Amino acid sequence: MTDAVFIRQIAEEKLKDSPLFLLDVIIRKGNRILVTIDGDQGVSIADCAKLSRYIESRLNREEEDFELQVSTAGADSPLKLKRQYPGHCGRTLEVSLIDGRKLRAVLVSVSEDGLLLIPEKGKGAVKKPAEPAEGEIRITWESVVQSVVIVSF
Repeated sequence: MTDAVFIRQIAEEKLKDSPLFLLDVIIRKGNRILVTIDGDQGVSIADCAKLSRYIESRLNREEEDFELQVSTAGADSPLKLKRQYPGHCGRTLEVSLIDGRKLRAVLVSVSEDGLLLIPEKGKGAVKKPAEPAEGEIRITWESVVQSVVIVSF
């Protein structure tokens, strides 16, 4: 079976110094390789195809058969890396906190320390002592368990 660490190294080598970055590598039964990427300015189908061709060129089908899929995370997938957050400023997130609370709020900004959010009115405003003025809430990275972008149509 193909090694996920090796696939990760190949993908990171190709994406180095680009606006694209690796989110995950999963190898499923039957040697199905799933590579998930994201980008600072989004990801195109051409980006996925280029990475797929690059990874495939580094593997040998003669030695081991495989199926390779390179894609972006779905719209409802949790944000996995700090690098993903800046591209979502102005969008609504559902943030699960380490203390079990969930906050539905608009992402205002991202810093090395954490997130600055404004709760949606009437939708999960979190009460915290010493909240900054105007209802802004600062959340440290350590207190974030998971964040999902809320897609509205």
